[in-house]
Amino acid sequence: QVQLVESGGGLVQAGGSLRLSCVASGRTFRGYTMGWFRQAPGKEREFVAAIMWSGGNTYYADSVKGRFTISRDNARNTVFLQMDSLKPEDTAVYYCAADRTGSRVSHVAYDYDYWGQGTQVTVSS
Repeated sequence: QVQLVESGGGLVQAGGSLRLSCVASGRTFRGYTMGWFRQAPGKEREFVAAIMWSGGNTYYADSVKGRFTISRDNARNTVFLQMDSLKPEDTAVYYCAADRTGSRVSHVAYDYDYWGQGTQVTVSS
């Protein structure tokens, strides 16, 4: 089992920045692909970004490309999501997820095996 704990959410004005963190514990997440998803009220969970173990392959949703950056520190079992130029439509609960099949960078929630509890991000206009 892998436990994932997100932090760093909060309230920010439009145009501002936040940095989310996700710390993994339990079994090593060595080799796992890590992803971020989000879910706004009344909407389905949607893909935000993902990164392979090596950090060399990343994948972003079109809606966040150029504004968000995913990175990871494998020595600290931590993955980050730097969010800049935030918009009100970025308001959602953000979830960290881990995919044991580390050979892919997937945008499909079903492909991820472990999930955190989520952290709320609210962007005011």
